[in-house]
Amino acid sequence: MYQVKAKLQLKPNHFYKLLTNLYFFYNYIAKIYNIQQIQIKTDNLITKEKIDTYIEKIPPSSKILQVTLKLLNEGELSKAAQIASQDLALSAYLKDLVNKPLYGFKTEVKDINQIFGILGVAKSQQTVYNYMINLLSPDKWQLFKLNKKSFANLQAELSTSWQKITSHLHIEDKEIQSAISLLPASIIVSEALFNDKIEDVNLIRSVNPIDLNTILQRLCHVDLFDICQQIAQKWEMSPEIAQIIQAASGLKPSEDEQINMLGKWMHLLLFYTLSKPNYIEAELNDFIEFQIDYVGDIYDDFASLMEIA
Repeated sequence: MYQVKAKLQLKPNHFYKLLTNLYFFYNYIAKIYNIQQIQIKTDNLITKEKIDTYIEKIPPSSKILQVTLKLLNEGELSKAAQIASQDLALSAYLKDLVNKPLYGFKTEVKDINQIFGILGVAKSQQTVYNYMINLLSPDKWQLFKLNKKSFANLQAELSTSWQKITSHLHIEDKEIQSAISLLPASIIVSEALFNDKIEDVNLIRSVNPIDLNTILQRLCHVDLFDICQQIAQKWEMSPEIAQIIQAASGLKPSEDEQINMLGKWMHLLLFYTLSKPNYIEAELNDFIEFQIDYVGDIYDDFASLMEIA
């Protein structure tokens, strides 16, 4: 695991080739020392019941959010803004977002209709989903070195990059354009499930350098992408979104060519983003294992789009 972290701190221009070499070297060493056969002996670290309990605590999307998303999906910006303004917490979130220095407004923007107009339909819908994910965010992070500001920055980076990708792929489906919003949910779920067992988790990872997603899968036979699918279903997102999220794990490719392609782009985007120095420092680079073979056929296109030299 030490070697992987050292690799990820290199500049992005050599990120894929060197990571590929390191990945195969690690697998070679793992076979020699039989690393993958080390048994996890911690009893009841995480149970299926605990996961189900956590999912039950996630609030369903409110009627206001449901109607807002429906209207945005239909392209009705003005009507969506009228409904969204009835949710005071959502309104405050939107005002805080659009008045950040990124947008460069000299005077404060307060009108929700104007905010939706600034963001546009796809970005507005994505922002509402980000808001829903943000409701799950802990007040204090323990497993990952994050706070509300850095987590919001992560959401913004993923959203902006995914918007660039969907435009590049000529994807006009608004729900697909918003699908990336669910990936930060798996980070929150990971924090919630492991934060009261941090010492045990760190012990396991010190003996066996595996990602958190693999630990969860071995212990209770579900992974973080399964949990994201449950969240998507609870929020009544289309089945296609859940399939894309599952494909983005890199371990569950879809038979549908377009869904699988979107899963590849999402998987690579997640890993590329979490390989940046600030997210390495937050220990998010240990989140999932990079499936190199899965994304190899799109990497050149991805690197060109993201301007990786």
